Amino acid sequence: MSKITEAFKNKKLFIAYLMAGDPALEKTAEYILTLQNAGAGLIEIGIPFSDPIAEGEVIQGANIRALSNSIKLNDIFDMLVQIKDKITVPLVFMTYINPLFVYGYDKFFAMCEICGISGVIVPDLPFEEQDEIKSIMKKYGIDIITLVSPTSSKERTKNIAENAQGFIYLVSSMGVTGVRSNITTNIKSIVAEIKKNTDIPVAVGFGVSKPAQVAEFSKYADGVIVGSAIVRIIEEFGENAAKPLSEYVKNMVKALS
Repeated sequence: MSKITEAFKNKKLFIAYLMAGDPALEKTAEYILTLQNAGAGLIEIGIPFSDPIAEGEVIQGANIRALSNSIKLNDIFDMLVQIKDKITVPLVFMTYINPLFVYGYDKFFAMCEICGISGVIVPDLPFEEQDEIKSIMKKYGIDIITLVSPTSSKERTKNIAENAQGFIYLVSSMGVTGVRSNITTNIKSIVAEIKKNTDIPVAVGFGVSKPAQVAEFSKYADGVIVGSAIVRIIEEFGENAAKPLSEYVKNMVKALS
């Protein structure tokens, strides 16, 4: 059982996302620990990229701010090595295939292992193309997290579920990331379809920002993911975001069903 799957054992997880290097890399280290201490059960770390096609306006802004700080992959690895001994929850990278290709797949995943990264989400790498990196990730004990969307067919959902690692990232609604006041997708039905084919945990993300949404989706899913709302807090408070981040995450964790 992977560290990610182990984290879901007998409990629901609140999963938090933040962008590395926004507003500064030393603050990312502080905020990772803040999220963990506030109750986040898994933390996604975005790698700044110039063409983040899955991201909405809020996280695009975080990409731009981090890139304007000239953040490089090696800087992120160095930061994670420094806090590795303080981390008790799984860490997952959210990135795109181009940065991995340019850095070198083997070198990238070797560094992930050194830094304590347990999984990687690559939204622009289709499930059918995952073999390009899957065997290398296996060598370093790192899970590839696959997305299922509301438009995924039953056959494709079955294939993804049967081959899933870590957890399945269920996209709550079509489009890019960003806060949504109303999510109308039948999450219960899609989770049930996935659960027919796997015991791997399912976490719902994209658009989630309120405790009521966490309470509703965690009735069916094993975890709930929040990104844009957290990034927005960091954008608003900058280097003084620790307290509001902690308060926000604690409220969201309380809402888990």
